[in-house]
Amino acid sequence: MADASTTDSTFPDIAGLRYEDAREELIAIVAKLEAGQAPLEDSMQLWRRGEALAAHCATWLDGAQAEIERSTRPASGAGEIHADDEIFDEDDS
Repeated sequence: MADASTTDSTFPDIAGLRYEDAREELIAIVAKLEAGQAPLEDSMQLWRRGEALAAHCATWLDGAQAEIERSTRPASGAGEIHADDEIFDEDDS
C-alpha cells in the first residue's frame, strides 16, 4: 500500500479530497481495473492512484477512530474510587 508521502508527491490532488470523494474514485478505479479494458500502462497508473487513494482513505479513518477514542475515553481520575479514598476511612464518631 502507498504511504502518505507517496500520495502527496505522486498525486498531490488526493491530499485535498474528502473521504467520501476519495472512496468513490477508488471504487471507480477498481471497476475499471476489474473490467480489464485499459492498456497495461494505463492500468498501472490507475493501480498507483488507487493505492494512493486507499492510503488517503485509511488516514481519514484512522484519524476519525483516534478522535472517537479520545472523546469517549473517561478523564483520568474522574469518577474513579481507590482504596485509599476518604470514603473508606473508618468512622471515628
